[in-house]
Amino acid sequence: MFPRDFAWGAGTAAYQIEGGWQADGKGASIWDTFCHERGRVCGEQSGDVACNSYQLWEKDLQCIRQLGLTHYRLSLSWARLLPHGTTPHVNQKGVQYYNQVIDDLLACGVTPMVTLYHFDLPQALQDQGGWKCPGMADIFDCYAKFCFQTFGDRVKLWITINEPYVCAKLGHEDGIHAPGLKEEAGIAAYLVGHNMLRAHAMAWHTYNSLYRAKQGGALSLAINSDWLEPLDACCPEDVAATERYLAFTLGWFAWPVFVTGDYPETMRSAIDARSKKLGYEGTSRLPSFSKDEPAILGTADFFALNYYTSRKVKPGEGGGGEMSLSMKSDRDVTEVLDPSWPIPGVSWLAVVPHGLRKLLKYIKDTFNDPAVYITENGFSQVGPLQIEDVQRSEFYRDTLMEVARAIQEDGVKVRGYFAWSLLDNFEWADGFSVRFGLYHVDFADAKLSRTAYRSGREYAQMISKSKSKSNGESS
Repeated sequence: MFPRDFAWGAGTAAYQIEGGWQADGKGASIWDTFCHERGRVCGEQSGDVACNSYQLWEKDLQCIRQLGLTHYRLSLSWARLLPHGTTPHVNQKGVQYYNQVIDDLLACGVTPMVTLYHFDLPQALQDQGGWKCPGMADIFDCYAKFCFQTFGDRVKLWITINEPYVCAKLGHEDGIHAPGLKEEAGIAAYLVGHNMLRAHAMAWHTYNSLYRAKQGGALSLAINSDWLEPLDACCPEDVAATERYLAFTLGWFAWPVFVTGDYPETMRSAIDARSKKLGYEGTSRLPSFSKDEPAILGTADFFALNYYTSRKVKPGEGGGGEMSLSMKSDRDVTEVLDPSWPIPGVSWLAVVPHGLRKLLKYIKDTFNDPAVYITENGFSQVGPLQIEDVQRSEFYRDTLMEVARAIQEDGVKVRGYFAWSLLDNFEWADGFSVRFGLYHVDFADAKLSRTAYRSGREYAQMISKSKSKSNGESS
């Protein structure tokens, strides 16, 4: 059902699993700071210890091997490598840790996919303005160059930035993710997203000109998107609202990289119209790309997609009734959950496997038929945990069936699938109250024991069967 060289993976992120937040010279990140402020995270929890993967990496590797993964997605802690965020001071202990992880993976026949930035900016750089500062793009490029030089001889799949939408909106508009800012609603998030796109493009051009010929890798950025469709497909207003919402989410980052080198016109016109209505004077709140900087268009070697859920869409009510600037009022839509979609875990995550297939087809048709890696997709548990997680097992079976159909019937070039996540981990503002792992982690146990959920065991069986069929076809 899947191509012979299909990437079977699972993913993690440094802050969510590593712990060791002050170990061996690591610097503080914005998530360290955020979690240590009261009232920010469920239960006043933090990633100070998390799964303690910094010390228990061999246990993680054992889980990876038990699953039979061909690929493993991890992120580098920028502050563990460069405590101050810049290259004059390199933490060699951090370099040694990631060298061991990469080398161990390769020795087991597992290909690493490495994310340079997964939400955890060094606090030292936040103190200088963080992602709102245009100079962050150059600093990120220097960090990326350091990582290419240090690990690029072995890493062939790179993600520059994970979910810039989430970083921008949740961190700089809603204030519910680090760095927890919300004072400049309708302005800061667009600036952050803009600087992240600039940073990504610079890093891609650096790799392309200095490292690609020798290292032979591929780069992209991981873009998250729900599948969105009109509440009433026959209603022009619902159709227009859906197109607008897609422009503000998926299009915000995919359109510049894959289509035009600029933001979707639907997005810019909505922002400018809202500004005019509210009497906002000045240049567009959505920045413009400079012709003097590296081009944005074409700076992805594949499409990296994080998908979790779907929504029906209809127009908002006059900007949500808000008489102030905000992203919510700019996009002016209302999300509707189809009552037939089950919600077994966190409230925002309706389980809609067929939405992934529709989204994959949309990406093929809209973004010039790229190769696609599904870099995150998962199912949450809350409340009493079930090791025999039948619903999640069914979710993975149903989802992978939809992915197979997207490949076989729709012709989408899906190259791999990464389940989120390998382990139960620190789930950002939800702390440890939400579990996504293929392996249960007992956070009450000093040894942080890992136990395979039923979904993990069945995912391993699906991988094994796929490999067997592929080997049979090739023999």
